[in-house]
Amino acid sequence: MYKNFTPDKVNLTKYLFYTGKGGVGKTSTACATAVSLADQGKKVFLVSTDPASNLQDVFETELTGQGVPIKNVPNLMVANLDPIEAAEEYKESVVGPYRGKLPDVAIASMEEQLAGSCTVEIAAFNEFSRFITDEKMNKEYDYIIFDTAPTGHTLRMLQLPSAWDSFIDDSTHGASCLGQLSGLTEQKKMYEKAVQTLSDGDKTTLILVSRPEPSPLAEAARASKELKEIGVENQILIINGALENFDKTDDIAIAFYSKQKDAVKNIPNSLKTLDIYTLPLRAYNVAGVDNIRRLFTEDDVIEVEKVKEISDLPGLEKLVKDMYDTNKKVIFTMGKGGVGKTTIAAAIALGLSKMGKKVYLTTTDPAGHMSASTMGGENITVSNIDEAEELQKYRDEVIGKAKAANMSQNDIDYIIEDLESPCTQEIAVFRAFAEQVEKAEDGVVVIDTAPTGHTLLLLNSTESYHKEMERSNADIPDSVVNLLPRLQNQAETEVVIVALPEATPVFEALRLEADLKRAGIMNKWWVMNASLLATDTKDPFLRARANNEEKWIKRIAEDTKGNYVVIPWKK
Repeated sequence: MYKNFTPDKVNLTKYLFYTGKGGVGKTSTACATAVSLADQGKKVFLVSTDPASNLQDVFETELTGQGVPIKNVPNLMVANLDPIEAAEEYKESVVGPYRGKLPDVAIASMEEQLAGSCTVEIAAFNEFSRFITDEKMNKEYDYIIFDTAPTGHTLRMLQLPSAWDSFIDDSTHGASCLGQLSGLTEQKKMYEKAVQTLSDGDKTTLILVSRPEPSPLAEAARASKELKEIGVENQILIINGALENFDKTDDIAIAFYSKQKDAVKNIPNSLKTLDIYTLPLRAYNVAGVDNIRRLFTEDDVIEVEKVKEISDLPGLEKLVKDMYDTNKKVIFTMGKGGVGKTTIAAAIALGLSKMGKKVYLTTTDPAGHMSASTMGGENITVSNIDEAEELQKYRDEVIGKAKAANMSQNDIDYIIEDLESPCTQEIAVFRAFAEQVEKAEDGVVVIDTAPTGHTLLLLNSTESYHKEMERSNADIPDSVVNLLPRLQNQAETEVVIVALPEATPVFEALRLEADLKRAGIMNKWWVMNASLLATDTKDPFLRARANNEEKWIKRIAEDTKGNYVVIPWKK
């Protein structure tokens, strides 16, 4: 349907930003673009600001944040920035001056406000703004490529007048990421120039990378819309991993192809106006310069061994039995968007109901198509929470209080933008979940999403800080306050982490797990979902993909000491 992407067929600008959900292949595509342009004699600098970056593995070279030349690619320099480390340094630059001057509980609150994903992204933007605005680099290199782009939310924050002030004194919702920009005043001119360059279509191209699946395409559409709103309009879309040649006798391959075809056919309307390209699914790992060079060729040589057999892959019934035996009362499924949290939550609920438990399933399923009757469970009560509705309700409440407090329009604008942060959305939905948990004391509550440890710590630090200062600008419902300690009670609560058996989804899930541990929430079970290794596919391409899953499944098996399950890929 769409032509294959190759850099020589596209009118590329000097600055190229790749963006997309974790695991869609943006790093591989960015690397292949960099090598292709360098092979054409262009001088190229490739920069990664992705916390889950595997650039060192892709180039098989030890990298630094300053840039390292790549062997056998004479015109290419590659830098691997660590945004987590940069965020820690940035956090200390903001909080450090207050140590010893404010109470410890206030310092802890400030540190937690600066511990979220928004701060990591700000720190990353701080790093690559230097590359965008460096005149020497601008003259030395023909192309500067970034394998992660800032979100529209971050860029809108940077454009608000209040972003350059200190912490807003009277936060009306108390648990947020307010203040993550408070240490940036000295960098204001550099940021303004960086944002201006980003929105200049003659200088910058935003390359949205997706897989031919509904969730990554929806994420690409959201990112595209957000960035267009702040002027980044020069965009193209690459749909990566399209199954083109497949075994027409293999049921899994036929279903895999059909699912991809349906996703592309129903691509969000907002993406249809972009130039769209595809990249075929490859039967090899994109690692090493030779394989990077092959990505944009018509090379479909399959180098694959027989599918590795992992005997006795544990199924979901093992997890459900443990939940039943240990008499868990609250079960969350947690993971990045698109990994199957809702489906797994429903399956756990159904399994427990069949064992005689009274189950309350609370889901954010956007289609709202789950009900006790459709699931076939006699002991299940299903409630659907509308995330957009809860967020709007929360926004209205917070903005109403800000206006009632006679805050300046600049500060109100900042708060409105802050309400777009991931933390705020989690808080809004979590309040609705907390109400459901409180109502269901006589059974098991299964919930298909959980707040991150950062959000829980924000709620905790906000409550502690306000008690100390004998004031409260935030209305944290009793149901939320009561649920926080309950989540830390391992005897009662289980957070099940759901991931896909691939590098980036696993790394992202491991960060979620570490985040929960910071909040005192220990997780026992992992679900590796949509595994091709757990199917009986004979298709050579899918077999190659299945083989690549083995090391990630084995790693989680070891990390969890056997407390994991593997769910086969299903249409």
